[in-house]
Amino acid sequence: MNYGNIKKYDIANGEGVRVTLFVSGCTNHCFNCFQPETWDFDYGQPFTNDTMRELLEALKPDYIQGLTLLGGDPFELSNQEGLIELLREVKKQYPEKDIWSYTGFILDQDLLDGGRRHGPYTDEMLSYIDVLVDGPFIQDKKNISLKFRGSENQRVIDLKKSLKEQEVILYLD
Repeated sequence: MNYGNIKKYDIANGEGVRVTLFVSGCTNHCFNCFQPETWDFDYGQPFTNDTMRELLEALKPDYIQGLTLLGGDPFELSNQEGLIELLREVKKQYPEKDIWSYTGFILDQDLLDGGRRHGPYTDEMLSYIDVLVDGPFIQDKKNISLKFRGSENQRVIDLKKSLKEQEVILYLD
């Protein structure tokens, strides 16, 4: 897996001050995507053990609320395989910190059992994520007044409650 960027003090991609990892690789290719360079799975640098240590160290301060994954798309199957160890370590070392993830895929159509982006790591990956922003960016539904998303079709989902109740429960309307 490759990644395009790490932000250690991000306030735009989730609540509070966050560490954000922008993974490379996305097959959704949303029109007017804000980072089309990340569609390429080879964009950026390889995600290594040193990268993981850097992220874990950046999460250490008390003022960091959590980790956000975006891209590219964290739920591309090859990215899931690359991210699962990081997510395990974040929850092990920092159980009080939350994890947000953005995806152009749709939770109840693509990511749950039987979906087109459900693979061997998907269920475990979803179990670590607190808030999931799902759905492709759609230019015709762009709305700059929305919190934590770019278009009206995208949902900010309370993933823990949704998985427990087996229905989509929004974190934010």
